[in-house]
Amino acid sequence: MTRRRTILGLCVLAPIVGATVAAQMPAEETPRQRVFRLETVDGKPFGSADLAGRPYLVFFGFTHCPDVCPTALFELSGLLKEIGPVADRITPLFVSIDPERDTAELLKLYMTSFDPRIVALRGDAAQTRQAADAFSATYRKVETASDSYTMEHTAGLFLIRADGRLQGMLDMHEPRAVQLQKLKLLAQI
Repeated sequence: MTRRRTILGLCVLAPIVGATVAAQMPAEETPRQRVFRLETVDGKPFGSADLAGRPYLVFFGFTHCPDVCPTALFELSGLLKEIGPVADRITPLFVSIDPERDTAELLKLYMTSFDPRIVALRGDAAQTRQAADAFSATYRKVETASDSYTMEHTAGLFLIRADGRLQGMLDMHEPRAVQLQKLKLLAQI
């Protein structure tokens, strides 16, 4: 019985200690500069300056992705709907990492399957690399047996607070309650 109480006590205490330690950790003096300049599917320039003072999230992917990208965008669409009007405070971005195939027209068509608040962005190879580097996202082209290619890439969503600091990552494998809490927190910061 004593062992059970000890384990239960630790289960209750661990989140409190974790939150206290996190609250006492020094904040970054200055937020990391995440500078990028891309275009919307309508050809309008869009970059980091357009997000100043606003919380946002970024997902790097590509339209020919067989499962991870459409699943993440579908799940994100559901999460945005579920948190309600507070979702309007967040600017969700989908950045194509495949400028060779992801034309503005294809990207525009692809995005019709997801929440209309998600802003799809694209650029040339150099702009795409600069955007990915701004978030320390990785991607690379991988040749396939069918004389085509796929893209390996960072699969998480970067959560950026209104002050420009990284809040953390949203992983689509996390419990839904955790995902919702992360988005609500992002909207309130």
